[in-house]
Amino acid sequence: MTKTLRGADIVARTLDKAGMRAIFSLSGNHIMSIYDAAVDTMLELLHVRQEAAAVFMASAWARLTGRVGVALVTGGPGHTNAAAALCTPLASETPMLLLSGHAGTHEIGRGGFQELPQAAMAATVAKESWTVERAVDLGHDLARAARTAASGRPGPIHLSLPSDLLEAELADDPALWPEASAFDPVVPPLGKAAASAALSAIVAAERPLIVGGPTLCSAPGRAAARKLEDALNVPVIGMESPRGLNDPALGAVAEVFRRTDLLVLLGKPLDFTLRFGEAPAFDPACEFIAFDPDAETIRRVARDKGERLILSGVASPLASAAALAASGSAHGDGAWLAEARAAVGYRPPEWETATAAGDGALHALDLCRGVREFMAEHSDAVLVCDGGEIGQWSQGMLDSERRIINGVAGSIGSAIPFGLAACAVEREAPVVAISGDGAFGYHLAELDTAVRYGLPLIVVVGNDARWNAEHQIQIRDYGENRAHGCGLLPTRYDLVAEALGAHGELVTRPTELSAALARARASGKPACVNVTIEGNPAPVVRR
Repeated sequence: MTKTLRGADIVARTLDKAGMRAIFSLSGNHIMSIYDAAVDTMLELLHVRQEAAAVFMASAWARLTGRVGVALVTGGPGHTNAAAALCTPLASETPMLLLSGHAGTHEIGRGGFQELPQAAMAATVAKESWTVERAVDLGHDLARAARTAASGRPGPIHLSLPSDLLEAELADDPALWPEASAFDPVVPPLGKAAASAALSAIVAAERPLIVGGPTLCSAPGRAAARKLEDALNVPVIGMESPRGLNDPALGAVAEVFRRTDLLVLLGKPLDFTLRFGEAPAFDPACEFIAFDPDAETIRRVARDKGERLILSGVASPLASAAALAASGSAHGDGAWLAEARAAVGYRPPEWETATAAGDGALHALDLCRGVREFMAEHSDAVLVCDGGEIGQWSQGMLDSERRIINGVAGSIGSAIPFGLAACAVEREAPVVAISGDGAFGYHLAELDTAVRYGLPLIVVVGNDARWNAEHQIQIRDYGENRAHGCGLLPTRYDLVAEALGAHGELVTRPTELSAALARARASGKPACVNVTIEGNPAPVVRR
Protein backbone atom coordinates (compact mmCIF):
# COMPACT_ATOMS: atom_id res chain seq x y z
CA MET A 1 0.00 0.00 0.00
CA THR A 2 1.42 3.36 -1.03
CA LYS A 3 2.07 5.77 1.84
CA THR A 4 0.64 9.26 1.67
CA LEU A 5 2.08 12.39 3.19
CA ARG A 6 1.34 16.08 3.33
CA GLY A 7 3.28 18.89 1.78
CA ALA A 8 4.17 19.95 5.33
CA ASP A 9 5.79 16.54 5.84
CA ILE A 10 7.93 17.13 2.76
CA VAL A 11 9.10 20.46 4.19
CA ALA A 12 9.90 19.07 7.63
CA ARG A 13 11.60 15.90 6.42
CA THR A 14 13.61 17.70 3.74
CA LEU A 15 15.01 20.09 6.33
CA ASP A 16 15.65 17.19 8.68
CA LYS A 17 17.47 15.07 6.09
CA ALA A 18 19.60 18.07 5.10
CA GLY A 19 20.67 18.59 8.72
CA MET A 20 18.92 21.98 8.87
CA ARG A 21 17.31 21.17 12.20
CA ALA A 22 17.60 24.43 14.16
CA ILE A 23 14.41 26.30 13.23
CA PHE A 24 13.80 29.77 14.66
CA SER A 25 10.10 30.41 14.47
CA LEU A 26 6.92 32.13 15.56
CA SER A 27 3.74 30.17 15.06
CA GLY A 28 0.65 31.20 13.09
CA ASN A 29 -2.29 29.79 11.16
CA HIS A 30 -0.52 29.24 7.86
CA ILE A 31 2.33 27.08 9.21
CA MET A 32 0.73 24.94 11.91
CA SER A 33 0.87 21.93 9.59
CA ILE A 34 4.68 22.26 9.59
CA TYR A 35 4.68 22.37 13.40
CA ASP A 36 2.67 19.15 13.35
CA ALA A 37 5.00 17.54 10.81
CA ALA A 38 8.04 18.50 12.90
CA VAL A 39 6.89 16.16 15.67
CA ASP A 40 7.99 13.18 13.58
CA THR A 41 11.46 14.59 12.83
CA MET A 42 14.55 15.80 14.67
CA LEU A 43 13.74 19.45 13.95
CA GLU A 44 14.20 21.74 16.96
CA LEU A 45 11.78 24.65 16.99
CA LEU A 46 12.95 27.64 19.01
CA HIS A 47 9.77 29.67 19.42
CA VAL A 48 10.34 33.43 19.66
CA ARG A 49 8.19 36.44 20.59
CA GLN A 50 8.49 38.53 17.40
CA GLU A 51 9.21 37.42 13.84
CA ALA A 52 12.16 39.73 13.22
CA ALA A 53 13.90 38.01 16.11
CA ALA A 54 13.58 34.68 14.29
CA VAL A 55 15.39 36.18 11.28
CA PHE A 56 18.15 37.63 13.46
CA MET A 57 18.58 34.33 15.29
CA ALA A 58 18.77 32.32 12.07
CA SER A 59 21.31 34.84 10.78
CA ALA A 60 23.54 34.64 13.86
CA TRP A 61 23.28 30.85 13.92
CA ALA A 62 24.47 30.76 10.31
CA ARG A 63 27.34 33.15 10.98
CA LEU A 64 28.60 31.07 13.89
CA THR A 65 28.14 27.61 12.34
CA GLY A 66 28.90 28.38 8.69
CA ARG A 67 25.68 26.60 7.72
CA VAL A 68 22.40 27.86 6.30
CA GLY A 69 20.07 29.20 9.00
CA VAL A 70 16.29 28.81 8.90
CA ALA A 71 13.52 31.14 10.09
CA LEU A 72 9.90 29.96 9.87
CA VAL A 73 7.00 32.40 10.25
CA THR A 74 3.36 32.69 9.33
CA GLY A 75 2.01 34.72 6.42
CA GLY A 76 0.69 38.26 6.22
CA PRO A 77 1.85 40.41 9.15
CA GLY A 78 4.10 37.63 10.40
CA HIS A 79 5.88 37.73 7.08
CA THR A 80 6.13 41.53 7.02
CA ASN A 81 7.70 41.57 10.50
CA ALA A 82 10.28 39.01 9.38
CA ALA A 83 10.96 40.40 5.91
CA ALA A 84 11.83 43.82 7.33
CA ALA A 85 14.75 42.23 9.18
CA LEU A 86 16.25 40.62 6.05
CA CYS A 87 18.26 43.75 5.22
CA THR A 88 20.67 42.82 8.02
CA PRO A 89 21.63 39.30 6.81
CA LEU A 90 21.66 40.56 3.22
CA ALA A 91 24.27 43.23 4.00
CA SER A 92 26.13 40.86 6.34
CA GLU A 93 26.41 38.18 3.64
CA THR A 94 24.64 35.56 5.75
CA PRO A 95 23.18 32.38 4.20
CA MET A 96 19.70 31.80 5.58
CA LEU A 97 16.15 30.93 4.58
CA LEU A 98 13.00 32.79 5.51
CA LEU A 99 10.11 30.36 5.12
CA SER A 100 6.77 32.14 5.33
CA GLY A 101 3.30 30.67 5.32
CA HIS A 102 1.00 32.10 2.66
CA ALA A 103 -2.65 32.24 1.67
CA GLY A 104 -3.72 29.17 -0.29
CA THR A 105 -3.10 29.18 -4.04
CA HIS A 106 -6.84 28.93 -4.74
CA GLU A 107 -7.38 32.11 -2.69
CA ILE A 108 -4.74 34.30 -4.35
CA GLY A 109 -6.32 37.35 -5.92
CA ARG A 110 -9.63 36.68 -4.19
CA GLY A 111 -8.89 38.35 -0.85
CA GLY A 112 -7.57 35.35 1.03
CA PHE A 113 -6.79 35.52 4.76
CA GLN A 114 -3.72 37.76 5.26
CA GLU A 115 -3.04 37.63 1.53
CA LEU A 116 -0.11 39.87 0.54
CA PRO A 117 2.38 39.92 -2.36
CA GLN A 118 4.91 38.36 -0.03
CA ALA A 119 7.55 37.29 -2.55
CA ALA A 120 7.61 40.74 -4.13
CA MET A 121 7.88 42.39 -0.72
CA ALA A 122 10.86 40.26 0.30
CA ALA A 123 12.59 40.46 -3.09
CA THR A 124 14.16 43.85 -2.33
CA VAL A 125 15.98 42.49 0.74
CA ALA A 126 16.80 38.94 -0.38
CA LYS A 127 19.05 37.32 -2.97
CA GLU A 128 16.00 35.57 -4.39
CA SER A 129 12.36 35.37 -3.38
CA TRP A 130 9.52 33.25 -4.73
CA THR A 131 6.28 31.44 -3.92
CA VAL A 132 6.22 27.67 -4.26
CA GLU A 133 3.64 26.74 -6.89
CA ARG A 134 3.21 22.97 -6.52
CA ALA A 135 3.31 20.64 -3.54
CA VAL A 136 5.58 18.24 -5.43
CA ASP A 137 8.18 21.02 -5.70
CA LEU A 138 8.43 21.78 -1.97
CA GLY A 139 11.51 19.67 -1.25
CA HIS A 140 13.33 20.67 -4.42
CA ASP A 141 12.57 24.36 -3.87
CA LEU A 142 14.03 24.11 -0.38
CA ALA A 143 17.20 22.56 -1.78
CA ARG A 144 17.46 25.24 -4.46
CA ALA A 145 16.92 27.94 -1.82
CA ALA A 146 19.61 26.56 0.50
CA ARG A 147 22.04 26.15 -2.39
CA THR A 148 21.45 29.72 -3.59
CA ALA A 149 21.73 31.17 -0.08
CA ALA A 150 25.23 29.74 0.35
CA SER A 151 26.47 30.22 -3.23
CA GLY A 152 28.39 33.21 -4.56
CA ARG A 153 27.94 36.09 -2.14
CA PRO A 154 25.94 34.42 0.66
CA GLY A 155 22.63 35.96 1.63
CA PRO A 156 19.00 35.35 2.60
CA ILE A 157 16.46 33.57 0.41
CA HIS A 158 12.72 33.84 0.93
CA LEU A 159 10.16 31.14 0.14
CA SER A 160 6.42 31.62 0.59
CA LEU A 161 4.61 28.35 1.28
CA PRO A 162 0.88 28.41 0.43
CA SER A 163 -1.17 26.70 3.11
CA ASP A 164 -3.07 24.47 0.68
CA LEU A 165 0.20 23.07 -0.65
CA LEU A 166 1.28 22.28 2.91
CA GLU A 167 -2.01 20.50 3.58
CA ALA A 168 -2.07 18.69 0.22
CA GLU A 169 -1.80 14.89 0.38
CA LEU A 170 0.58 13.12 -2.00
CA ALA A 171 1.76 9.59 -2.56
CA ASP A 172 5.27 9.16 -1.21
CA ASP A 173 7.63 8.89 -4.16
CA PRO A 174 11.44 9.13 -4.51
CA ALA A 175 10.93 11.96 -6.99
CA LEU A 176 9.72 14.20 -4.17
CA TRP A 177 13.07 14.21 -2.37
CA PRO A 178 16.12 16.20 -3.50
CA GLU A 179 19.53 14.58 -3.61
CA ALA A 180 21.97 15.65 -0.89
CA SER A 181 24.15 17.26 -3.57
CA ALA A 182 21.28 19.59 -4.49
CA PHE A 183 22.02 21.57 -1.33
CA ASP A 184 25.74 22.03 -2.09
CA PRO A 185 26.70 25.67 -2.78
CA VAL A 186 28.47 26.85 -5.91
CA VAL A 187 31.73 28.53 -4.92
CA PRO A 188 33.42 30.21 -7.91
CA PRO A 189 37.20 29.70 -7.72
CA LEU A 190 39.89 32.19 -8.68
CA GLY A 191 41.61 30.99 -11.82
CA LYS A 192 45.37 30.57 -11.93
CA ALA A 193 45.83 33.23 -14.61
CA ALA A 194 43.83 35.80 -12.63
CA ALA A 195 45.70 34.95 -9.43
CA SER A 196 49.05 35.28 -11.19
CA ALA A 197 48.12 38.63 -12.71
CA ALA A 198 46.91 39.93 -9.36
CA LEU A 199 50.10 38.85 -7.60
CA SER A 200 52.20 40.58 -10.26
CA ALA A 201 50.25 43.80 -9.73
CA ILE A 202 50.65 43.50 -5.97
CA VAL A 203 54.42 43.05 -6.29
CA ALA A 204 54.62 46.09 -8.57
CA ALA A 205 52.67 48.32 -6.20
CA GLU A 206 54.37 50.29 -3.43
CA ARG A 207 51.55 50.19 -0.90
CA PRO A 208 49.03 47.47 -1.87
CA LEU A 209 46.06 46.83 0.38
CA ILE A 210 43.67 43.87 0.34
CA VAL A 211 40.18 44.40 1.75
CA GLY A 212 37.31 41.98 2.25
CA GLY A 213 33.71 42.28 3.42
CA PRO A 214 31.79 40.43 6.14
CA THR A 215 32.80 37.02 4.81
CA LEU A 216 36.40 37.77 5.78
CA CYS A 217 35.23 38.81 9.26
CA SER A 218 33.86 35.40 10.23
CA ALA A 219 36.09 33.01 12.15
CA PRO A 220 37.09 31.11 8.94
CA GLY A 221 37.45 34.44 7.14
CA ARG A 222 39.78 35.83 9.79
CA ALA A 223 41.92 32.71 9.56
CA ALA A 224 42.08 33.02 5.75
CA ALA A 225 42.97 36.72 6.02
CA ARG A 226 45.81 36.01 8.46
CA LYS A 227 47.17 33.30 6.19
CA LEU A 228 47.02 35.61 3.17
CA GLU A 229 48.66 38.47 5.03
CA ASP A 230 51.47 36.22 6.24
CA ALA A 231 52.05 34.82 2.76
CA LEU A 232 52.13 38.14 0.91
CA ASN A 233 53.44 40.49 3.58
CA VAL A 234 50.57 42.79 2.58
CA PRO A 235 47.87 44.17 4.90
CA VAL A 236 44.53 42.35 4.67
CA ILE A 237 41.58 44.12 6.30
CA GLY A 238 38.05 42.84 6.83
CA MET A 239 35.23 45.38 6.96
CA GLU A 240 31.71 44.72 8.32
CA SER A 241 30.64 47.98 9.92
CA PRO A 242 28.46 50.76 8.47
CA ARG A 243 31.04 53.17 9.89
CA GLY A 244 33.45 51.98 7.19
CA LEU A 245 36.67 53.95 7.25
CA ASN A 246 35.59 55.43 10.58
CA ASP A 247 34.98 52.05 12.20
CA PRO A 248 36.58 52.36 15.66
CA ALA A 249 37.35 48.62 15.56
CA LEU A 250 39.82 49.45 12.76
CA GLY A 251 41.58 52.26 14.61
CA ALA A 252 43.16 54.85 12.34
CA VAL A 253 42.63 52.71 9.24
CA ALA A 254 41.57 55.73 7.16
CA GLU A 255 45.25 56.74 7.04
CA VAL A 256 46.10 53.43 5.36
CA PHE A 257 43.42 53.79 2.69
CA ARG A 258 44.56 57.34 1.87
CA ARG A 259 48.09 56.07 1.17
CA THR A 260 47.39 52.88 -0.77
CA ASP A 261 48.18 52.83 -4.48
CA LEU A 262 46.47 49.48 -5.20
CA LEU A 263 43.25 48.33 -3.55
CA VAL A 264 42.40 44.65 -4.02
CA LEU A 265 38.72 44.00 -3.34
CA LEU A 266 38.00 40.41 -2.27
CA GLY A 267 34.23 40.29 -2.29
CA LYS A 268 34.05 43.80 -0.85
CA PRO A 269 31.73 46.18 -2.70
CA LEU A 270 33.17 49.59 -3.47
CA ASP A 271 30.34 51.30 -1.61
CA PHE A 272 29.67 54.04 0.93
CA THR A 273 31.79 52.29 3.57
CA LEU A 274 34.82 52.86 1.30
CA ARG A 275 33.63 56.36 0.32
CA PHE A 276 33.25 54.88 -3.17
CA GLY A 277 37.03 54.89 -3.58
CA GLU A 278 37.05 58.65 -4.12
CA ALA A 279 39.33 61.47 -2.96
CA PRO A 280 40.10 62.62 -0.33
CA ALA A 281 39.61 59.17 1.22
CA PHE A 282 41.75 57.69 -1.60
CA ASP A 283 44.61 58.86 -3.75
CA PRO A 284 43.07 59.90 -7.11
CA ALA A 285 45.65 57.70 -8.84
CA CYS A 286 44.86 54.57 -6.81
CA GLU A 287 44.25 51.48 -8.95
CA PHE A 288 41.81 48.68 -8.23
CA ILE A 289 41.47 44.92 -8.57
CA ALA A 290 38.04 43.39 -7.99
CA PHE A 291 37.45 39.67 -7.37
CA ASP A 292 33.82 39.23 -6.46
CA PRO A 293 31.21 36.44 -6.66
CA ASP A 294 28.75 38.92 -8.16
CA ALA A 295 29.45 40.08 -11.72
CA GLU A 296 27.21 43.14 -11.32
CA THR A 297 29.32 44.37 -8.40
CA ILE A 298 32.39 44.16 -10.63
CA ARG A 299 30.60 46.02 -13.42
CA ARG A 300 29.77 48.76 -10.95
CA VAL A 301 33.46 49.21 -10.13
CA ALA A 302 34.28 49.23 -13.83
CA ARG A 303 31.70 51.94 -14.54
CA ASP A 304 32.95 54.00 -11.64
CA LYS A 305 36.73 53.62 -12.04
CA GLY A 306 37.21 52.95 -15.74
CA GLU A 307 40.83 52.18 -16.60
CA ARG A 308 41.83 52.31 -12.95
CA LEU A 309 40.19 48.89 -12.58
CA ILE A 310 43.19 46.96 -13.87
CA LEU A 311 41.94 43.41 -13.21
CA SER A 312 38.71 41.68 -12.25
CA GLY A 313 37.13 38.26 -12.05
CA VAL A 314 34.17 36.38 -10.66
CA ALA A 315 35.39 34.47 -7.59
CA SER A 316 34.42 33.98 -3.96
CA PRO A 317 36.47 35.89 -1.35
CA LEU A 318 37.60 32.80 0.55
CA ALA A 319 38.59 31.01 -2.67
CA SER A 320 40.43 34.13 -3.82
CA ALA A 321 42.27 34.47 -0.52
CA ALA A 322 43.30 30.82 -0.62
CA ALA A 323 44.51 31.01 -4.24
CA LEU A 324 46.55 34.16 -3.64
CA ALA A 325 48.07 32.78 -0.44
CA ALA A 326 49.02 29.51 -2.14
CA SER A 327 50.83 31.16 -5.06
CA GLY A 328 52.16 34.43 -3.67
CA SER A 329 55.44 35.47 -2.13
CA ALA A 330 56.39 38.18 0.35
CA HIS A 331 56.02 41.80 -0.76
CA GLY A 332 58.71 44.30 0.19
CA ASP A 333 60.50 44.58 3.50
CA GLY A 334 57.44 44.57 5.73
CA ALA A 335 57.48 48.29 6.47
CA TRP A 336 54.14 48.95 4.77
CA LEU A 337 52.51 46.01 6.56
CA ALA A 338 53.86 47.25 9.90
CA GLU A 339 52.56 50.76 9.18
CA ALA A 340 49.09 49.43 8.35
CA ARG A 341 48.96 47.15 11.37
CA ALA A 342 49.98 49.99 13.66
CA ALA A 343 47.22 52.19 12.27
CA VAL A 344 44.55 49.48 12.63
CA GLY A 345 45.69 48.66 16.16
CA TYR A 346 45.89 52.26 17.31
CA ARG A 347 43.64 53.37 20.16
CA PRO A 348 43.99 56.79 21.83
CA PRO A 349 46.02 56.42 25.05
CA GLU A 350 43.36 58.29 27.00
CA TRP A 351 40.94 55.43 26.40
CA GLU A 352 42.68 53.54 29.20
CA THR A 353 42.11 56.28 31.76
CA ALA A 354 38.98 58.21 30.70
CA THR A 355 36.20 57.83 33.23
CA ALA A 356 32.86 59.34 34.20
CA ALA A 357 32.71 63.03 34.98
CA GLY A 358 30.53 62.50 38.05
CA ASP A 359 29.06 59.87 40.36
CA GLY A 360 26.10 57.64 39.52
CA ALA A 361 26.97 56.90 35.87
CA LEU A 362 29.82 55.31 33.92
CA HIS A 363 31.69 56.58 30.90
CA ALA A 364 31.26 54.28 27.92
CA LEU A 365 34.91 53.32 28.38
CA ASP A 366 34.30 52.32 32.00
CA LEU A 367 31.68 49.90 30.70
CA CYS A 368 34.00 48.55 28.01
CA ARG A 369 36.92 48.08 30.38
CA GLY A 370 34.69 46.13 32.79
CA VAL A 371 33.50 43.83 30.01
CA ARG A 372 37.08 43.47 28.79
CA GLU A 373 38.16 42.24 32.22
CA PHE A 374 35.36 39.68 32.20
CA MET A 375 36.25 38.48 28.70
CA ALA A 376 39.93 38.18 29.67
CA GLU A 377 38.84 35.50 32.13
CA HIS A 378 36.77 33.78 29.41
CA SER A 379 38.89 33.72 26.26
CA ASP A 380 36.29 31.60 24.46
CA ALA A 381 33.49 34.13 24.99
CA VAL A 382 31.25 35.11 22.10
CA LEU A 383 30.86 38.89 21.77
CA VAL A 384 27.73 40.50 20.33
CA CYS A 385 27.62 44.26 19.71
CA ASP A 386 24.55 46.21 18.70
CA GLY A 387 24.74 49.53 16.88
CA GLY A 388 24.43 53.05 18.26
CA GLU A 389 26.99 54.99 20.27
CA ILE A 390 27.66 52.35 22.94
CA GLY A 391 27.94 49.79 20.17
CA GLN A 392 30.74 51.79 18.56
CA TRP A 393 32.65 52.11 21.82
CA SER A 394 32.39 48.38 22.48
CA GLN A 395 33.40 47.46 18.94
CA GLY A 396 36.43 49.70 19.26
CA MET A 397 37.51 48.36 22.64
CA LEU A 398 36.52 44.68 22.53
CA ASP A 399 37.06 41.76 20.20
CA SER A 400 36.55 38.02 19.90
CA GLU A 401 37.22 35.44 17.21
CA ARG A 402 33.47 34.89 17.31
CA ARG A 403 32.17 38.44 17.20
CA ILE A 404 28.76 39.33 15.78
CA ILE A 405 27.84 42.97 15.18
CA ASN A 406 24.78 44.67 13.71
CA GLY A 407 26.57 44.88 10.35
CA VAL A 408 26.73 47.03 7.24
CA ALA A 409 22.95 47.53 7.09
CA GLY A 410 23.27 49.61 10.26
CA SER A 411 19.98 48.53 11.81
CA ILE A 412 19.81 48.31 15.61
CA GLY A 413 18.00 46.02 18.03
CA SER A 414 19.47 42.68 16.96
CA ALA A 415 21.77 42.08 19.96
CA ILE A 416 19.41 39.96 22.07
CA PRO A 417 18.33 37.64 19.21
CA PHE A 418 21.93 37.37 17.99
CA GLY A 419 23.02 36.48 21.50
CA LEU A 420 20.33 33.86 22.00
CA ALA A 421 21.32 32.11 18.79
CA ALA A 422 24.93 32.21 19.94
CA CYS A 423 23.87 30.54 23.21
CA ALA A 424 22.06 27.87 21.20
CA VAL A 425 25.29 27.17 19.32
CA GLU A 426 27.72 27.58 22.20
CA ARG A 427 26.53 25.73 25.27
CA GLU A 428 29.64 26.22 27.43
CA ALA A 429 31.36 29.54 26.71
CA PRO A 430 29.68 32.75 27.90
CA VAL A 431 27.89 34.97 25.41
CA VAL A 432 28.00 38.71 26.13
CA ALA A 433 25.73 41.08 24.19
CA ILE A 434 26.21 44.84 24.50
CA SER A 435 23.31 47.11 23.65
CA GLY A 436 22.12 50.63 24.22
CA ASP A 437 18.84 51.14 26.06
CA GLY A 438 17.07 52.20 22.85
CA ALA A 439 18.20 49.12 20.92
CA PHE A 440 17.49 46.87 23.91
CA GLY A 441 13.81 47.78 23.78
CA TYR A 442 13.32 46.30 20.31
CA HIS A 443 13.48 42.68 21.47
CA LEU A 444 13.37 42.89 25.26
CA ALA A 445 10.60 40.26 25.30
CA GLU A 446 13.06 37.71 23.92
CA LEU A 447 14.43 37.46 27.47
CA ASP A 448 11.29 35.37 27.98
CA THR A 449 12.51 33.16 25.12
CA ALA A 450 15.89 32.93 26.83
CA VAL A 451 14.28 31.82 30.10
CA ARG A 452 12.02 29.26 28.39
CA TYR A 453 14.92 27.63 26.58
CA GLY A 454 17.58 28.03 29.28
CA LEU A 455 19.86 30.25 27.19
CA PRO A 456 22.18 32.07 29.65
CA LEU A 457 22.84 35.19 27.60
CA ILE A 458 24.44 38.10 29.48
CA VAL A 459 23.06 41.37 28.11
CA VAL A 460 24.95 44.51 29.15
CA VAL A 461 22.71 47.52 28.62
CA GLY A 462 24.37 50.93 28.37
CA ASN A 463 21.52 53.05 29.73
CA ASP A 464 21.80 56.78 29.05
CA ALA A 465 18.01 57.27 28.89
CA ARG A 466 17.96 58.46 25.29
CA TRP A 467 18.40 57.61 21.65
CA ASN A 468 21.95 58.88 21.89
CA ALA A 469 23.08 58.43 18.27
CA GLU A 470 20.26 60.66 17.04
CA HIS A 471 20.72 63.05 19.97
CA GLN A 472 24.37 63.49 18.94
CA ILE A 473 23.32 64.14 15.33
CA GLN A 474 20.99 66.88 16.52
CA ILE A 475 23.75 68.53 18.54
CA ARG A 476 26.36 68.18 15.79
CA ASP A 477 24.21 69.25 12.83
CA TYR A 478 21.67 71.66 14.29
CA GLY A 479 22.99 72.86 17.64
CA GLU A 480 22.48 71.82 21.24
CA ASN A 481 19.54 74.17 21.67
CA ARG A 482 17.64 72.21 18.97
CA ALA A 483 18.08 68.75 20.49
CA HIS A 484 14.66 67.29 21.26
CA GLY A 485 12.43 64.24 20.95
CA CYS A 486 15.15 61.64 21.64
CA GLY A 487 14.74 61.22 25.38
CA LEU A 488 13.91 57.92 27.06
CA LEU A 489 13.30 57.01 30.70
CA PRO A 490 16.05 55.69 33.01
CA THR A 491 14.15 52.43 33.14
CA ARG A 492 15.21 49.66 35.51
CA TYR A 493 15.65 47.05 32.80
CA ASP A 494 17.28 44.79 35.37
CA LEU A 495 13.95 44.62 37.23
CA VAL A 496 12.10 43.94 33.98
CA ALA A 497 14.49 41.04 33.38
CA GLU A 498 13.85 39.70 36.88
CA ALA A 499 10.10 39.87 36.29
CA LEU A 500 10.60 37.68 33.21
CA GLY A 501 12.53 35.13 35.25
CA ALA A 502 16.04 36.27 34.35
CA HIS A 503 18.85 37.58 36.56
CA GLY A 504 19.08 41.35 36.95
CA GLU A 505 21.85 43.70 38.07
CA LEU A 506 22.00 47.49 38.34
CA VAL A 507 25.43 49.14 37.99
CA THR A 508 25.97 52.85 38.70
CA ARG A 509 29.72 52.93 39.46
CA PRO A 510 32.74 51.52 37.57
CA THR A 511 33.86 49.48 40.58
CA GLU A 512 30.58 47.54 40.55
CA LEU A 513 30.67 46.14 37.03
CA SER A 514 33.16 43.27 37.33
CA ALA A 515 31.36 41.72 40.29
CA ALA A 516 27.98 42.20 38.61
CA LEU A 517 29.16 40.35 35.49
CA ALA A 518 30.58 37.55 37.62
CA ARG A 519 27.27 37.17 39.45
CA ALA A 520 25.39 37.19 36.16
CA ARG A 521 27.58 34.38 34.86
CA ALA A 522 27.33 32.41 38.09
CA SER A 523 23.52 32.65 38.11
CA GLY A 524 23.30 30.28 35.15
CA LYS A 525 20.29 32.29 33.98
CA PRO A 526 19.79 34.79 31.20
CA ALA A 527 20.92 38.08 32.69
CA CYS A 528 20.49 41.81 32.18
CA VAL A 529 23.24 43.99 33.60
CA ASN A 530 21.72 47.47 33.45
CA VAL A 531 24.58 50.00 33.46
CA THR A 532 23.81 53.69 33.95
CA ILE A 533 26.10 55.57 31.55
CA GLU A 534 26.79 59.07 30.41
CA GLY A 535 25.61 59.93 26.92
CA ASN A 536 29.03 59.89 25.29
CA PRO A 537 29.23 60.44 21.51
CA ALA A 538 30.68 57.57 19.48
CA PRO A 539 34.46 57.61 19.14
CA VAL A 540 36.34 58.88 16.10
CA VAL A 541 39.89 57.53 16.11
CA ARG A 542 42.58 59.88 14.81
CA ARG A 543 46.31 60.09 15.46
